[in-house]
Amino acid sequence: MKLILAPMEGLTDPIMRDVLTHVGRFDWCVTEFIRVTDSVLPDHVYYSYCPELKNNGKTAAGTPVHVQFLGNNPDMLAANAEKVVALGAPAIDLNFGCPAKTVNRHRGGSVLLDEPDVVHELVKAVRDAVPAHIPVSAKMRLGYLDENHTMDNAYAIQAAGASWLTVHARTKADGYTPPAYWEKIQPIQAALDIQVIANGEIWNNQDAKACQAQSQCEDLMLGRGAVTTPDLTLCIRENSDQPLMTWSDLVVLQQRFLSGQFKTEVGMIGRYKQWLGMMTKAYPEAKSLWDEVKRIKQLDEILLKLEKVH
Repeated sequence: MKLILAPMEGLTDPIMRDVLTHVGRFDWCVTEFIRVTDSVLPDHVYYSYCPELKNNGKTAAGTPVHVQFLGNNPDMLAANAEKVVALGAPAIDLNFGCPAKTVNRHRGGSVLLDEPDVVHELVKAVRDAVPAHIPVSAKMRLGYLDENHTMDNAYAIQAAGASWLTVHARTKADGYTPPAYWEKIQPIQAALDIQVIANGEIWNNQDAKACQAQSQCEDLMLGRGAVTTPDLTLCIRENSDQPLMTWSDLVVLQQRFLSGQFKTEVGMIGRYKQWLGMMTKAYPEAKSLWDEVKRIKQLDEILLKLEKVH
């Protein structure tokens, strides 16, 4: 069983990848999408999205980090893929799942699922551009506004030479509203010869087992559930329906997060509060701490609170 940390814009950034792979047992993780338009991006952009490139493409804990691209220009996707592999990326992933209106309006992400031929062209362009030993994968939803092209896209991605396909079990129209339709991944898994990874609404061990049973996929990509419960991979691997980390362990993890490098102190505090707010869904202690820090605007004050809690 492989467990992968999902790419989530504004959430699984380098700092979050560091803390989650520090405690979790992920097989790999994926960067937030890097938007490619009409140029080859400079090195500093890649190092900003994926500073792990300076560590052999791995987090400090040794977890490989795959670089994800979003775009519709095959030549530029190919050129950027070639460049980032030269910088040390261990694998390339292509985004056909983003539901954001701005992204879709510029013909990126899930809107391309209405054009299976284009999906094939983009994956093949990247596959042809990078060395054979570098995996190229894709992540898609069941469709854009409907599921008319689900199988067409899956076959297109396989035919283009993808090493595996991750399927988020909803359409763009479904957004992130529960439920995720895990059973609709099963026909894809049955039809393809390449590995299929299931994704969507996996919040705990029971969800993981249900997703595996309904999708018939052994491998899972974990998103918001892994951020909300940082030891979710451990719970799944050890078949535990309860978090295995203590709150004290999580406080240490939060201190590690706040010691990371972020552009501004305000930005760091905002990201921390976002994460703490998510953890209130799984930990009563997080709710109490949230009530104490939600109005604090100084990083030192938050760290002092954590010292007292610990």
